[in-house]
Parts: sequence; C-alpha cells; structure tokens
Amino acid sequence: MDVTSLLVFALALALAAGSPGPSLAALVAQVLARGWRAVLPFLMAMWLGELIWLTMAIVGLVAVAETFHAAFVAIKWLGVGYLAWLAWKMWTAPAETSGASLPEPRSGLKMFLSGMAVTLGNPKIMVFYLALLPTLIDLGNVSFADWVSISVTLLVVLAAIDLAYVVLAAGARNLMRSPRAVRIANRTSATAMGGAAIAIALRD
Repeated sequence: MDVTSLLVFALALALAAGSPGPSLAALVAQVLARGWRAVLPFLMAMWLGELIWLTMAIVGLVAVAETFHAAFVAIKWLGVGYLAWLAWKMWTAPAETSGASLPEPRSGLKMFLSGMAVTLGNPKIMVFYLALLPTLIDLGNVSFADWVSISVTLLVVLAAIDLAYVVLAAGARNLMRSPRAVRIANRTSATAMGGAAIAIALRD
C-alpha cells in the first residue's frame, strides 16, 4: 500500500473520527465525570473495537457479521443499557467537592467493556471502512504488511483525535471547584451519555 493511499485513508478517517458522534460524546462524558486517567481503558477499548471493524472489512467478513447478527444486536443493546445507566448515575451524583478531589472510576474493566460496547455496537463503522477501502486497495488481495500499515495509521489517527478531546475535556474538568460547577458538569455529562445511548439505539 503506497503512502498516498495511506494519507487519503488517514485524512478521511480524521474527518470521520473528529466529527461529533456517540463515541466522542461518551468519551467526553467519561472524562468530565471521572478524569483523564479513568478513560484510558475506555480509549483502548474504542481503538480495539475500531481495529476489529477495520479487520473485518479488510478480510471481507461481512458474511460473518451477518451470520452473527444477533450477537452484534445483543452487544448494541447491552451498550445502550449501560450508557443509559451511566447517564442516570451521573445525573443523580451528589454535587460535592472535597478540596480538589473529584470522582474516580471503580473498575477499569467496566470502563473497557463500556468502550467496547460503544464501538462494537455501531456496525456503521465497518460500513465506513467498506466504502472507503476499495478505493484505496484491492480487498481481495491484501497482504499482512498492508493490514499492518492501515492498522497503524488507524491507531495513530484515532489516538490524535481522541486524545485531543480528552485534553480539552480534562481542562474543563479541572475548572470544577464548586458544588454548582460539579452539578453542571455531572448533568452535562449525563446528557451527553444519554444522547450517545439514544444515538446508538436509533442506528440500524
């Protein structure tokens, strides 16, 4: 795969990944509610989920996705339910501050599973790859080196976009020092998380 094709892929991916959507809404909500360190498992799960969809698109496993359609539907609705529960927890969280301390996550595993649910619950990600990749490479003749090149490009672009959002959200979170600010942040996060759940639920 030549450098020009990789650059085209990177640009298209950056535009798609940087556009507001359920994944970014969930990510920002988690940062505001829990802090940037807490979202690392969430981020890794999102990137892994994207890599899974990319790989399925490259090797042409659309038939596999259709065969296991029920499993993907189950993942989707589990993700919707979990995000809705998180939204409720954030909305009803007490607006208290103890010095500079803010809520921290109870489980990295839960954060990881939440990130996977958000990403794997959105099969349109694979549709994006299926639409873009045929214009860049022959999907019927992809080498392991091609897959590595595309995967590395994917991870670099997603890391740049997502981490930029994390930094911005973390900066906003650091401004919270009063109960009123905490309450506003909690409810903003809850609204974003609830919006992410609804957006995922409405997608086919």
